[in-house]
Formats: sequence, C-alpha cells, structure tokens
Amino acid sequence: MTPRGYREEELVANRASVLLSGGTEDERRTWAATAARNFSKEGPLVEVRQTEQVGEALKQPRGVVFIPDVARLSIPAQGLIVRCLQTQEERPKIVVGLSGGVEQARTKGTLREDLLYRLHLAQVDLTTEGMRELIAQRRSQLAADEAARKAEAERLAAEKAAQLKASGISMKSSRMRSKVAPRATSPKVTRR
Repeated sequence: MTPRGYREEELVANRASVLLSGGTEDERRTWAATAARNFSKEGPLVEVRQTEQVGEALKQPRGVVFIPDVARLSIPAQGLIVRCLQTQEERPKIVVGLSGGVEQARTKGTLREDLLYRLHLAQVDLTTEGMRELIAQRRSQLAADEAARKAEAERLAAEKAAQLKASGISMKSSRMRSKVAPRATSPKVTRR
C-alpha cells in the first residue's frame, strides 16, 4: 500500500477507484465484491475481462466495475479507463486488478503511466502482510451474507405462498405440453 493516500479499509468503502496489485485473481475478485457490497443498491458488480467490454462497462453511472488484470487489456482500452477517470463526473467505482507488481508492469509496458498516475493514491498491494488473511475473512463474510440473503428470499417466498393459499389463490405449475405449440413455463394462477 502507498503510505500517502487512502488506507485500504477506506478504499473498500468509498467511491475512489482503486489499483489492486498482486495476489490471485480470486483474491482481487473478493476485494472487488466486498467493495461492491457497499454500493449494491446502485447496481451489480460488473466484471470486464476483454478489451471489447471496457467501453460499455464504463458507461454505467454507478456501481462497481472490476477488471481482474488490466495488463491483459489493450493500451487503448486502458486509455478509455483513464478518460473515464478524468472526465466522467458520474462514474462507477473502478477496481483495476494487476496480477504482478506495479513496477514489473511499468517495465514491461503493460500498464499505462497515466492510468497509474490517476490511481497513485488508491493502490492496494494484496501481497502485504496480513492481506491474505483479511481477504479470507471477507470471502467468508460474503458467503455468509449470500446464504442469509437466499434464506430470507426463501422465507419470503414461503410466506407469500401461505398468504396466497389463505386468500384462496393457488399456484400451479403447468406440466402438460401441447403438441402444436410449446406452453410458457411460468406458473398458472387460479382462484378456488
């Protein structure tokens, strides 16, 4: 982590765009998903893996855009990210991953200098001592949150079905198929 700039825990929660270096792709994805949880009301986490996806992903005004490894994107596509950071007032939080170290990418020419400049105060090195453990804790928390969300959705669905049944409406799934034309697979609502 860069001594000047944001602390890692601030970067997870604020709107600043971030450069994640080191670690595995899964660790970078977990970091991005943790950040996206703070902005879940704004939209889903959008993952960009190919150059062609960059322009469209950056058009969304909110949410989080995650790029697992920016070195795999073309230099012009990285330029779109720089332009977005420079000019778009309303933009998503951009989490830019880098598989190796920053200096290694600069030496190879796979990371634009102006992109690095734009993100110089918002860098997180996932190889820093203690980061792997923190990422593992966050991964566990994300899994627990997802399980709780699914359980709540199932509870609400069961509650709604019970209310419908009590009011005399039943939900039946249509299993018979016509030989002429296939029927829709949505449930059929009938009154008793």
